[in-house]
Amino acid sequence: MRALILLIAMAWPLCAADWPQWRGPARDGQAEARQQWPDELERGWSIVVGEGHSSPVAEGDSVYVFSREAEAETLRRVAISDGRVVWKTAYPVSYTPMGVAAPHGKGPKSTPVVDDGRVCTLGVTGVLSCHEAADGKLLWRKSFDKAFASTYPLYGAAMSPIVHDGKLIAHVGGDGAGALIAFDLASGAEAWRWAEDGPGYSSPILVRARGRSQLVTQSEQNVIAINPDDGKTLWMMPFTTPYKQNSVTPVPFRDMLVFGGTRQPTFAVRVNADTPVKAWESADVTLYMSTPVRVGERLCGFTEKRKGALYCQDPNTGAVHWMSEGRMGDNALLIAAGDRIVAATSEGEVIVAPSGGAAYAPEHVYKVAESPVWAHPALVDEGLLVKDKTALTLWRMR
Repeated sequence: MRALILLIAMAWPLCAADWPQWRGPARDGQAEARQQWPDELERGWSIVVGEGHSSPVAEGDSVYVFSREAEAETLRRVAISDGRVVWKTAYPVSYTPMGVAAPHGKGPKSTPVVDDGRVCTLGVTGVLSCHEAADGKLLWRKSFDKAFASTYPLYGAAMSPIVHDGKLIAHVGGDGAGALIAFDLASGAEAWRWAEDGPGYSSPILVRARGRSQLVTQSEQNVIAINPDDGKTLWMMPFTTPYKQNSVTPVPFRDMLVFGGTRQPTFAVRVNADTPVKAWESADVTLYMSTPVRVGERLCGFTEKRKGALYCQDPNTGAVHWMSEGRMGDNALLIAAGDRIVAATSEGEVIVAPSGGAAYAPEHVYKVAESPVWAHPALVDEGLLVKDKTALTLWRMR
């Protein structure tokens, strides 16, 4: 059996404080274990940055946050040490969410990526931008409003771009029409284009299987694996959900990849053969927007069952070890810190719980926001960076 290995999507060694992209250094929610979690978190600083579900990303002493203020999308560089805004840049964006998308706000929803001295963003209407990380200078910008029949999905662009070998890769376009496109990070020149399906809301990961790199994600109606060097299809498996809400980021475990979506069984695909095959599926846990994390030999997540519940299951078989009682909110963003789950819920709480055992047994529940939290937190040396409805806060662990 060939083990599945995550490829680091960064171009240089990372320090412990770095959280440079969606779900951390390897896009898998893994963070260093904390020897001890305090009884209470200490508020370090808090600044108003605007609305949106985009998650903060950190490199060194800087955190970058992408948000909406009035009719503009704004990118800030903030000093982690004291909350000082180092620079701020913005561009006008007119966007009105329609129908069922209205409660989810006007974005942005995509998380920036920091790589090789640059920070890149994807706005809610599909505007792709690349800036100098040092001073915020705009290097290049792409808009796709005339490229496809639909410019962005129903809920707005939400996938988080990824960098591979000097190329920024983003899934752009909208319902029924779009493309996964690689751009030269320095110049913005197009390197390749995959146009077999439009975007979902899932963000890609890089894995290595059968001796080759694979870019894996959920598109609008499929699970796909693409060669990140040339954009060629490696394999594809049909999969979609109601409202075409393919939102979950793939999770690697050994020679398998775990996928899921709303009102659909969570399932694992074994990819150590020429044709990937389904290894297991579990209707006991279905996923809405939350992506599970691997915690040792367990897979822990947040299911839409029971009106929102944390759970842990066996990633080899899908069997559920435990599930909380429920009614915990609409969503949770998960980090694995050693053998602990760190879950930031849409109710403004951060829960720390061991993954082991036969029952849910939280050790700490911290109140970190009075408004909903839909952005993924960043766990760095200085503490936990949390973006709520309008504010970015550093919570210290002292």
